[in-house]
Parts: sequence; C-alpha cells; structure tokens
Amino acid sequence: MTSRLLDLAGRWLRSFGEGYYTIGSAGHEGNAAVAAALRPTDPALLHYRSGAFYCLRAAQAAGGFPTGESVPDADGPEPTGATPTARIPDPRTPADRGVDADPAVPDGSPEAEAAPPDGPVTPRTSAAAGDGAEAASPPGGSSAADGGAEAAELPAGAGVAVHTDGAATAGVPELPLPDPDDAYAEAARDVLRGMVASAAEPIAGGRHKVFGRADLAVVPTTSTIASHLPRAVGLGLALERLRRGGRRDDGDSDAAPWPSDAIVVCSFGDASVNHATATAAFNTAGWYDHTGLRIPVLFVCEDNGLGISVRSPQGWVAATLRARPGIRYFAADGTDVAEAYRVAGEAAAWVRRHRRPAVLHLSTVRLMGHAGADAETAYRSPAEIAADLARDPLLATARRLVEAGYATVEELLARYDERGWQIRRLAEEVLDEPKLTSPVDVVAELAPRRPVRISRAVADAATRAAGPAAGARAEAFGGRPPELAGPLTLAQSINAALADGMLDHPGVAVFGEDVAAKGGVYGVTKGLRDKFGAARVFDTLLDETSILGLALGAGVAGMLPVPEIQYLAYLHNAEDQLRGEAATMRFFSRGAFRNPMVVRVAGLAYQEGFGGHFHNDNSVAVLRDVPGLVIAVPARPDDAAPMLRTCLAAAAVDGAVSVFLEPIALYHTRDLYTEGDGEWLAEYAEPGAWAARHVPIGRARVYGVGSAEDLTIITFGNGVRMSLRAAATLADEGVGSRVVDLRWLAPLPVADIIREASATGRVLVVDETRRSGGVGEGVIAALVDAGYVGTARRVAGLDSFVPLGPAARQVLVSEEAITEGARTLLAR
Repeated sequence: MTSRLLDLAGRWLRSFGEGYYTIGSAGHEGNAAVAAALRPTDPALLHYRSGAFYCLRAAQAAGGFPTGESVPDADGPEPTGATPTARIPDPRTPADRGVDADPAVPDGSPEAEAAPPDGPVTPRTSAAAGDGAEAASPPGGSSAADGGAEAAELPAGAGVAVHTDGAATAGVPELPLPDPDDAYAEAARDVLRGMVASAAEPIAGGRHKVFGRADLAVVPTTSTIASHLPRAVGLGLALERLRRGGRRDDGDSDAAPWPSDAIVVCSFGDASVNHATATAAFNTAGWYDHTGLRIPVLFVCEDNGLGISVRSPQGWVAATLRARPGIRYFAADGTDVAEAYRVAGEAAAWVRRHRRPAVLHLSTVRLMGHAGADAETAYRSPAEIAADLARDPLLATARRLVEAGYATVEELLARYDERGWQIRRLAEEVLDEPKLTSPVDVVAELAPRRPVRISRAVADAATRAAGPAAGARAEAFGGRPPELAGPLTLAQSINAALADGMLDHPGVAVFGEDVAAKGGVYGVTKGLRDKFGAARVFDTLLDETSILGLALGAGVAGMLPVPEIQYLAYLHNAEDQLRGEAATMRFFSRGAFRNPMVVRVAGLAYQEGFGGHFHNDNSVAVLRDVPGLVIAVPARPDDAAPMLRTCLAAAAVDGAVSVFLEPIALYHTRDLYTEGDGEWLAEYAEPGAWAARHVPIGRARVYGVGSAEDLTIITFGNGVRMSLRAAATLADEGVGSRVVDLRWLAPLPVADIIREASATGRVLVVDETRRSGGVGEGVIAALVDAGYVGTARRVAGLDSFVPLGPAARQVLVSEEAITEGARTLLAR
C-alpha cells in the first residue's frame, strides 16, 4: 500500500514541478513477498520498481516483520531439536483447492531442498512443513494424509500452525506486524526525498533517486539496464570466499559486512534478460557453478511483459531463464503475494542451503505506464490495460484479506486513506528540505582525495614490510627480495609490487584472463599463484564485463580486487562497468558503500612484430571522461612500483577506483639510448625507501636534459622514452629540454604542467593517443585555463586505428616526429 501511494505522490509532485522521478512500482508490489522471504541482512541490488521490497525491508530491519529462518549449509548437519512453525503454504481459494505440482522445479533438476523461511500462517490455505508433514484442508474441504486420515474442517478466519512433528494447531488469526507504521513511514520518507532531490535523502543525498541504505543492506544501483547483475555475481562469489576463510582488506575475517550465510538478491525486469550485461552475469554464474565454485545469488526477474513499449514475446522470458545452465529456475505469480512469498521462500532457502545461483521468475503487471510522461494508450489497447488492472496485486491482496476475515472493505479503505494522507504530509515536509546548491556539494563524495592519509598508508606498509612482516616477505620471495635481484624491467617491477601489495593487503585478489597458471600473456603475474594460492590469484572466463563485475562485488564485500584486462581494446567491451557502476558507487551512496579496485590494463601501442588494432590500442578518451576515475600510466620501472602502491593505498583509504595502464611495449625494454646500456632498467626500492619515493596521485616526474632551459616536452607512457631520446638529439644541437612524464592522466598533474611550461615558455606536447580526444587536448586546455602565454605545439597520433605491421608507423608518433616538432617550435 505504501509503495502504491508513493507512486501517486510522485505524480503529484511532478504535476507542479517539484518531483523529478516518476518511474513507479505499481503492479510490482509482489516483490514485497520476496523481501519477506529474505532477511534484512541479505544484500539486495534492486531495480527501479522495488518500492514495496524497500518498504518491507525497512520494516524487517526495524523488527516489525518476521525474517527468514536459519537454513543449514548443504555441507553441514541437518537441524535437530527444533520444531519451527511451517512457512506460509500455498494459499487456495474455495474454488481452487487442488495442490499444483511445484512450478519451481524443472525436469531433471536436483531434488534436495531446504524448507523456506518461517512466516505468518494465513487461513484458507493448504499447509506443508518439512518431510512427512500433514496438510491442513481448506475450509469446506478435506485432504488425505497419513494413509487417508481426514483432516478436520476449520472455521473461516482460523489460523493454522503446522509443526515438524505433523501436529496442526488452529488459533485466532493475528496480523504479524505489531506496529510497522513508523518503519514504513521512514521508508516512504526516504523515497520521497529521492523524488524531490533532497540533500537529506539517506543514500544519494539528492544526486539521484535510487533504492539504497547501508543499514538495510540495500546496495544502490544505477538505471542502466542490467548493469548491476555482474556486480551481484561478484558479490556472491566474494561472500562465499569470505565465508570459507578469506579475509577482507582490513585483515579481519570475522568482520564481513554481512552474515556468513547471507545470500545476494538481485532484481531486474523482463526486458533486461536480453541485454548483453545480463547474459554475461547469467553465463558467469552458471560457468562458476559448473566448475564447482559456489555463488549464492538469487536473481529475481519481475516480468510485466513490457520494456517501455516493446513487448517480450510470449514465453520468451521463461524459456530464456529456464535455459541458463547452472541456475535453478523458480516461478510464481507476482500478483498473488501469498504464492510469491511461498515460492520466494523456497528459492531463497535453496540458494542459502546450497550456496548456488537460482532465478525467481515473477509474473507481474505494469500499472500507470512506464513513467509519468508515458501515454501507454498509444501502444496498448484498452482491453490489455484493463486485463492488467484486473490483476492488480494491491486489490488482489485486499480481496484476500476481506474474504479471509482479516478486515472489512471499509477498514481497508480507511487504512488506505489514512496512509495516503500520511504520505501526502511527508511529501509536503520533504519539499522544504534543502537541495544541493554548490558544485562542491555535488562532487563531495565523487572521489575524495586524502593524500596525507594515502602517504601515511604507504609508510605504514613499509614499516610492516621491514618489521613484523619481514619474515613472511622473505619467504614469499624465496629468500631473495626484489631489491636484491638487481635492476628490473617494468614487468618485473610490477610483478614485485603486486607481490608486496598482496603481502600487505590480505584482501587483495588478482584475477583475469590467463593471469594464474600462465602468469599473464606477458609474464607480469608470473609466480603469484604459487606464492598466494588459487583463492587469491585465479583465472576467469574470457569476458571483460564479468571480470569487472567480479571486482565490483568483491570491493563492496570489503576486499581489494586487482582485476586484469588483457588488452586495452578489450576494455571497450565493458566500459559501463567502470563508468556506470564502479565510478558512481560513492557518488550514489555518499560513501556508505565503496568498491575499491585497481584495474590493471595492458595497453598502448608500439609492440614490434605483433598486434594490429586490438593489441595496440591507443585510445584512453573514454576513461578520461569518467568522473573520479584515477588513471595511472607508469613508464619507468622505478615509477611503476610506487605508483601501484599508491593506487592500492588510495583504494584502501578512499575506496578509489584506479586504472593502472601498463605500456606493453615497455614491459621488457632494457635500454634507453644505445643497445646494451640498460638505462631503462631500475633497482626495486627496499621497504625503508618506500615512503621517501612515494608518488602521490596527480604528480609528474621531470627529467632535465642539457641546460633544460629552452623547451618543455610534456608526455607519458611510450612517449617518455621517445622524448628522452629526442631530447638527447636536441642537446647535441645545443637545445636544453625538460621532459615531463605526466604519470597520471586523471587527474592530470596541472600544477606541474604549468610550472614546467612557464619555466621555458615553449611547450611541445607529445601524445601517443589520437589527435581528437587525446590526452594532449587536456594538457593544452590546462595551459589555456591557467593563462599560459608562451608557445605550444602538439605531436599526436593520427585519428586512425592502429594497423598491422610496419604500417603502424604511419599513424603513430615517432622519435623523428618529436625532434622535428621541437625544431619547428624553436624556430617560431
């Protein structure tokens, strides 16, 4: 009821320009039954028609509604000595007294099931509880049980409790909510605050209308279709890892955000099953289930048959969901809350007991259109709309309550009116609450930067590595720590820093395609699985969306994931998982939820004798456009390790999401100027030097070549090596250069750019990405914004994909192009 009235309140607020969100939950109120079958400690990722679920979850958390019972693990003992009351049985009207076969169990599926949660027992039902339990007959009928014994008739309105020993007790009916009004009112206030973009809204603070609250274990999701499903799979995998002895990043194995037997619930609409992101999530859940790994996720598909105006073909959704290997299928009529509760209880109990994925397919209706501006009469017939109205779950529930004797029509109408006026008063109250009124307010939680704390975290890690953890560190490196191994390549330095990071951060997990057994296609993760085990270093299926989804879930669960995307070009398959999910989590939750991660990406061009576009991608524009995302590009081995430590510390301290973009062509480079000079190698710093060599986010590195007074070359990645070589050539001509390695593409080291540009008054920007949308545009814009009055010129890659073989040289920046560009600039 509260959810329906909130939908009407949203339309009312919109009618005079004070409401900004009108997508409602009307017709989907049956999802309250799903909430009732779960516990308020089960993490929930909800779609935008989840008003009733949210309201009931709030009542559960406040103690105003019973929650699901404890379910033993499939590997554990069966419960003994307890005689819990049976769950809500399958309700039947007098005209429908037959007991259907379980619609949730398809042919060939496992038969082992645990009993769904306890719940209030509703009259006029057939009840079943546990193996061998008797069934109580509906009023006016009989049921054969225990060899045909006839069950006694019960008076209308009588309550029935069926115990595990088979005894049935009739009693006076009682509604199970002592006084939930306050909890429902507070939930309504939350939703209304979201509708009016109030800064007091408890999760997003006026930044968006989402369902979310940390104390309700409701994780906010975006409106991108199905984008939260991969996170749900990742969260399920992470919960199971923590349950089986894994550790959070703070090292506490007993401080998981949710109970050890928690399951993840993730809801979505029928149109979403067609989205590639949903397909990825289902496939990953089934793939891991097939390999024997457990993922306790309950997917809930609320099927109203429409994606705005596009109809789901009859039977398509059921056929699609049933066909998902490794995912148990359950189905129920979502407009019948009693049936929905019963089947949801069975589904939740099955997932909780077996720690395996399942999908609950709820048939629903969509009332009041897609949103306030949707005139559905343009694409739906009056008869079709009327048919949906006839299945209205609110009216169906009211009818059931009246028929069962719980309330009269007049009482329900009075309750509806009373709650309606209460919602109206709450709406009027939130209208007066403050909105976000400054840019600082809006971006406050986007990506906090606490450099002092990050620096301290790096120093603390160094202290541990040199002190109490020194023995474990020596053992992990086989008695030969990397600082004693001699000069390292870029790849070797990253490998050593990853190992040090995993030693210091117990919640770090490294995963991706080919990272474990093979050690990465370039050997960057070689040996890590042997050092830290398959639970912390593991191969994934070949799907970038799912790799990032696993990281998103692991981060929310308190871990510190370090996923690898094998090539930069492959990231474009999954960008929304970074943009729409990872980068928005703090923004939409005011920091209540975090998904810290460091995404390692092998990328950029200049691979000799290998590649073409997909292995030499030089496009980072889509990453630089993501608010709050940190982008690190280490060029030198002695920068790579401290930059990686900084990213890990930022993730742990601020929940930062970083992309660690590793130039493939520099992985194994050893020389700088001449063959055999070894000047691109560098020593690995011992822990005592980590604090002194700390690289803060957004700080550049400057190299002086010659007098360093004539020219400033600003570059990054492969451009650093080429620019240093070009600067040496210019030095022979009497030109002194400053080569500025940006190191960070987001945020750009603007202060360093301005300082070094002003020192010479001549700036050459060497940008190995594309001329349009490339990093160079950002550098030039920073100079203009700061009032730079000197001369500037760009040398950049062409607006082209990178072709195969020698033809690549025609579109990429070269050392010769840098030298000529500098000479042209100096001649002005």
